[in-house]
Amino acid sequence: MTPIIHTLLDTDLYKFTMWQAMLHRHPQTQAEYRFVCRNTPAFALADLAAELNQQLDHLCTLSLTDEELAYLGQLRYIKSDFVDFLRLFRFQRRFIEVSTEGDTLHIVARGPQVHIMAFEIPVLAMVNELYFRRFSSESTLAQGRQRLQDKITHLAQGLSTTSRRHPFEFFDFGTRRRFSAAWHQEVVQTLQEAMPGFFKGSSNVHLARSLGLTPIGTMAHEYLQTYQALGVRLRDFQRLALEEWVQEYRGDLGIALTDVVGMEAFLADFDLYFAKLFDGLRHDSGDPVAWGEKALAHYQALRIDPHSKRLVFSDGLSMDSALGLYQHFGDRTQLGFGIGTHLSNDLGLTPLNIVMKLTAANGQPVAKLSDTPGKTLCQDETFLAYLRQVFKIASDA
Repeated sequence: MTPIIHTLLDTDLYKFTMWQAMLHRHPQTQAEYRFVCRNTPAFALADLAAELNQQLDHLCTLSLTDEELAYLGQLRYIKSDFVDFLRLFRFQRRFIEVSTEGDTLHIVARGPQVHIMAFEIPVLAMVNELYFRRFSSESTLAQGRQRLQDKITHLAQGLSTTSRRHPFEFFDFGTRRRFSAAWHQEVVQTLQEAMPGFFKGSSNVHLARSLGLTPIGTMAHEYLQTYQALGVRLRDFQRLALEEWVQEYRGDLGIALTDVVGMEAFLADFDLYFAKLFDGLRHDSGDPVAWGEKALAHYQALRIDPHSKRLVFSDGLSMDSALGLYQHFGDRTQLGFGIGTHLSNDLGLTPLNIVMKLTAANGQPVAKLSDTPGKTLCQDETFLAYLRQVFKIASDA
C-alpha cells in the first residue's frame, strides 16, 4: 500500500479553527458524519472499500511532529492548550466504519465530535486519489498541465484589461476533491510562481507551511449546524454560533458562512453587532451575483461602508466565473475567490462530487438548507420540515 496522507496538516485550515472552538466550548458533543457521492462515478465506489480501509488504518498511526505543532502554535489565533491537545491526538479507528451496499460506498464516523470532525478532509482526499489512480497516466497529467497554463494565461489577459478599485485575489480550496496529493502540490506551486500578485494562499495547511503561503479559512457548515443540537432555541442557533466564534477569536478569522439555512435567514440574524464584528461573508451556494447584491444591500442598510468589508466566493468557481464576479463587484467591495475542483482536479476527467457532512449531533438530526436546490442535506425529513417552518423557508423539492 502506498499511503496517501503523510501528515495531519494535510487538511484544510477551517478544520483546525472549528476544532479549537468546539474543544473549548462544547467538547462533550457527540456527532455523526456521513459520506455522500452526488454524481455518478465511472465505476462503483464500493470497489475502493478494501483499499480505503488500509488507508484509514495508516491515517490512525499518524501524529503531529514538534515542528508541525510549532507551526500551528505561531498562528496567533491558535491557542496553546489546543496545541497541547493536538500533541496527544491520534485518529481512533473505532470511530469510523466503511461498508458497501451493492455499488454504493458507505463511510460513517460516529463518536465525540472533537475526535471525529477531522476525518472529513483526509477521507475525501483518500477516496478521490484511490479513484483517480485508475485513470492516472502521463497523458492525463500532461493535459492537466496544459489546462493549468491556459487558465493562468487567460486570467492574466482578463486582468490586464480589467481595472477595478479592489485587487483580484484568489486562493486554493482544492484539498477535498483533488486528483492526487502530488498533483495538488504541483498546481499550488505553479500558481505561486506564476501569479504571485494574485494567488494569495491555500486552505491546505501542509501546503501553506511547506511553500511559505498564507493558510486560508474560517468556518464550514458543520460548525453552525452543530448549534442546532446544543439545546438553544432553534431559531437562535445561528446567533449563538456567531457569538461564540467572536468570543473564541476576538477579531481574527472574521469571514462568516451564510448558507446553513439560506441567505435571507442568515441576514435576519446578522444585525449591526455582527456586521461590525465580522470582516465579511462567504458564499457557498445559490446565485453568486444575487447573493453579493443582497450582502452589499444589507451593509448599506446598516450604514456600513461596503468597501470596509470582504465578500469571499467559493461555490464551484472556475477562473472565468471568478473573473466575472470580480468585474461585477470589484469596484464596490473587497473580494476573495476560493477555487477548488477547477484547480486541483481539472485534467480532462469528470471529478467526483463527494462530501462528508455532519448529519447528527447529541443524538439529534442537523440540517443544511442550501441556497442551491439539491445541496440540502439531512437524514430526517421531519426535522428538515420543522427547520423550514422555523425559518419560514419554502421547500426546494
